[in-house]
Amino acid sequence: MDLFSMFMRGGTIMWPILACSIIGLGITIDRYLMLRKARTNATGFIIKIRSLLKKKDIEGAIAVCLQERTPAANIIRQGLKRYRFGHARVKEAIENIGRREVIKLEKGLNVLATVAGMAPLLGFLGTVTGMITAFQRIEELKGNANPSDLAGGIWEALLTTAFGLGVGIIALVAYNYFISEITKVVSDIEIISNDVVDTLEETEAGIKAVDDEDFVL
Repeated sequence: MDLFSMFMRGGTIMWPILACSIIGLGITIDRYLMLRKARTNATGFIIKIRSLLKKKDIEGAIAVCLQERTPAANIIRQGLKRYRFGHARVKEAIENIGRREVIKLEKGLNVLATVAGMAPLLGFLGTVTGMITAFQRIEELKGNANPSDLAGGIWEALLTTAFGLGVGIIALVAYNYFISEITKVVSDIEIISNDVVDTLEETEAGIKAVDDEDFVL
């Protein structure tokens, strides 16, 4: 029996499970592509920006951020655009844009988590309805049912459970993977942002910053 036949044999509960799988797949692809673009070489980026900031080349640092096109670079660029208003405004802008970028990274993950929880429950609902069908058949036959008479209801019960668990497990793995990757991206953003703010303050105060060779991420 092919997959389509098995799907049709599972009954009406299979359609909500299919909808969950499509939604989960769409979010998974979207978040994967987003995170690929969000990754950055934090060490290399910091060295470039720090070198330019020490020279007070704000425009050059902004140009580097435009080339990177990552959430971290966008946050720093928005902050440096407010450099003329003082360090407090730079730090405030970095914090505000940082929160927005994190929200963008996490977009859709709550739906993916819902899919991970809902799909198995739908599968269990199919199990219940399938067993109800089986017992109704027993009642119709006055208790004289043989295994073949009950096969339809049992098929529905087992198939919906299997499909629901399959969709839920895949969605849960994807969700945990994205949470882990977003945590890494946010950590890099925090490191880069703190270093930029510190470098600006050190440069303005005339304090010698740590050499690039001594930097450890």
